[in-house]
Amino acid sequence: MSDWRPFSDRESLDQALAAHVVSRLQHGIAERGTAYLVVSGGSTPIHLFSILADADVEWGRVVVLLADERWVPVDHEDSNERLVRETLLIGKAKPARFFSLLPTPDDEMTNIAGVSTLLGSLPRFDVVLLGMGEDAHTASLFPCAVALSEGLTTQQGALMTRPHNAPHRRVSLSKQRLQATEHGVIHIVGDKKKAVLELAKKSGDEMRYPISAFLGPAGFVCWWAP
Repeated sequence: MSDWRPFSDRESLDQALAAHVVSRLQHGIAERGTAYLVVSGGSTPIHLFSILADADVEWGRVVVLLADERWVPVDHEDSNERLVRETLLIGKAKPARFFSLLPTPDDEMTNIAGVSTLLGSLPRFDVVLLGMGEDAHTASLFPCAVALSEGLTTQQGALMTRPHNAPHRRVSLSKQRLQATEHGVIHIVGDKKKAVLELAKKSGDEMRYPISAFLGPAGFVCWWAP
């Protein structure tokens, strides 16, 4: 795959990817005064976050958002916001601004409307860091979710989704909003996920392999290590 950056080990991958992200954030700050970084939850980016948290960036000029969030309290063990606050928004990165995907968690419709309005007011992102599950989902665009078709076609920035094979209802950025970035990264590790990504690339079926929406013409590059 031409849009593939393989590494021999995870440490090399995370160090190189952190340097790439830092470079793009610095470029965004120089060009626009503010850089926009979208990150994903899960265990894969935790070490990457620790490297970024110690990076020399004008973090006060960086806005951080999540690609998706579970509808849980911020102190819940499954909260992506909690993960980001504890592993990325620390150290040198503590001054970064964080835009929550759950600003009004007591009301689903009000929350989605507010998040979509916020996303519509923002420029193109500088970097979007996506992960991928072994079922080829990315963000909370799951192949089993009733809302997947909406997530792939809506012009709104965010939507609610309820995957059948994963806990919690979720807020997810839409395909359209995630693709609105200067640099897109798919950050995965392990041979199983590599095989899934290769199937998605070959198939191009976004309903079966949602990650395929970000391959090929979408311009996202896969950074991978065993």
